[in-house]
Amino acid sequence: MGSKKIGLVYTDEYQKYNFGDRHPLRPLRIKLTYSLMEKLGLLNNDRLEIIPPRMCSSEELEMVHSKDYINAVKKLSEDPDDNRIKPYLYGLGPGDNPVFKGMYEASALVCGASLVAADIIWKENEICFAFNPAGGLHHAIRNKASGFCIFNDIAVAIKHLKRLEKNIKIAYLDIDAHHGDGVQWLFYDDPNVLTISLHESGKFLFPGTGDIKEIGEGNGLGYSINFPLLPGTSNKMYLKLFRTCIPKILETYHPDILLTQLGVDTHFNDPLTQLGLSISLYRDLAQTIETCVTDYCNNRWLAFGGGGYLMSVVPRAWTLFLAKMLDMELENKLPDGWIEEVKKNVPYEETPYLLWDRNDKVEVQLLAHPELAKKMIDYNKSLVKLCEERYLPSLSKA
Repeated sequence: MGSKKIGLVYTDEYQKYNFGDRHPLRPLRIKLTYSLMEKLGLLNNDRLEIIPPRMCSSEELEMVHSKDYINAVKKLSEDPDDNRIKPYLYGLGPGDNPVFKGMYEASALVCGASLVAADIIWKENEICFAFNPAGGLHHAIRNKASGFCIFNDIAVAIKHLKRLEKNIKIAYLDIDAHHGDGVQWLFYDDPNVLTISLHESGKFLFPGTGDIKEIGEGNGLGYSINFPLLPGTSNKMYLKLFRTCIPKILETYHPDILLTQLGVDTHFNDPLTQLGLSISLYRDLAQTIETCVTDYCNNRWLAFGGGGYLMSVVPRAWTLFLAKMLDMELENKLPDGWIEEVKKNVPYEETPYLLWDRNDKVEVQLLAHPELAKKMIDYNKSLVKLCEERYLPSLSKA
């Protein structure tokens, strides 16, 4: 890394991307993330630059989304009760994506933040890593919102990078518990965008996609890679699969930049998912990703936030990722002031006292049920075999 700088794209205005207090996706998690980073000294690091975002223009959004959809979001943003618009035609309305006043501006700001992050990495020699914690809205498609995502900021950033550099090769790695379907489908036929997703199997979780048979089409055949995981997957199982396959994939493809969606709803206590991972794993993933970026991805890393629905978990995980970008070693303890902040804002969640945790329960359960453990281990071995026999040879032929 040397003296290269890291960009954190941040503003308090991220709080306006808000579906309401009863919605699982709460902007409070980003506020608590920034607070923890500040209290642990990350924001005072000489190598960190805090950079304000900008609004994404309608023309930039049209790189990914239809004009009709963008206009519908604009009109509903001005007047959520506008009866001339049928929200359900655009994936909006009660449920995952409720309409709220100002949603266009809030969503365009998140997209603009990802464009700023892309620009500072690609255009400025001093900054090689950047992080937009409000980004990672990977489910939205061309003409619809989906899964808490109104606009797909990741896809907009990819399209923007492709405009900046015609023949750029982009690798996109998604570790959210939910399959990165929107990004995959938007670049399904593009050999210059490799999408990799590790997620809880669509047999058990929204959006129901991400099967091993989804490998791209046309010129993009072989450039969509999926690792659907079983519920209860442990740290040990996940890390072995990740370290065995991801570095080899990135070494073979050798992209000009790596984009990562860092959803941490894979945590064992997350209310929306059934995986068994803990924050201690995210430290290991951050290390492996950083090494891959340095060795195989032209030392350029654009990171987005993503899923994660425990306010006490998301900030700790994302702080560890930024610390790795900065090469900062952190002790396994939390500042008293931040602990009190969590108690005040989310009294219904278990109060954390350590920066990273472990999930010993899943290991005990697997020891108590050896047949289940063997089934899960064999399943992960089949994914490794799939990588070695299908995914890697397909990339090598390109």
